[in-house]
Amino acid sequence: MDKVQLVVLGLSASPASNSAYALILKEVDGNRRLPIIIGAFEAQAIALEMEGVVPPRPMTHDLLKNLIDSFDSNLTEVYVNELREGTFYAKLIFDEGEFEIDARPSDAIALAVRFNAPIFVKGDILDETGLIPQGEEPGIDGGEEDAYLRNQSQVDKHRPKTKAELLQTQLEKAVKDENYEKAALLRDELRKILESS
Repeated sequence: MDKVQLVVLGLSASPASNSAYALILKEVDGNRRLPIIIGAFEAQAIALEMEGVVPPRPMTHDLLKNLIDSFDSNLTEVYVNELREGTFYAKLIFDEGEFEIDARPSDAIALAVRFNAPIFVKGDILDETGLIPQGEEPGIDGGEEDAYLRNQSQVDKHRPKTKAELLQTQLEKAVKDENYEKAALLRDELRKILESS
């Protein structure tokens, strides 16, 4: 089983939508990025934990961590193991593979950051959906900054939208409407544009 370890690089929100975010995962021993579209609640849960912000009351993912801890169990790995019709699937692996639970990648990663557990993706999935940031060649480490993430904050809302921005907006709408087949097609088209630019 070919697994590739990933780390959370960051979250990116599109100026056109407040409801969807791209969770950007980076290959540990390479340059590829894996963007996964997630909801606002899950993005907030990941961001708060990464920033060390403690909410006044436990959030759902904090509650789950406390529950898992109370059973003397430990999340040892998150594994993004499947991509079906444009939707990613993941497993929570506990106690060195003793048992596994299916989960959405966004929830699994929100727990992984709380447990400091490693995140893995099936190699075939990263080969199919991974992106190499503009200006970086395979095998050359471009650092933790991704050109796409740096430029995202500089987007001028008043200028005409590029084709990539229009596709991103359509992708977010398709995800919101749970039209995952259309979202997968839009994601693939957007990936081609980003790779060629």
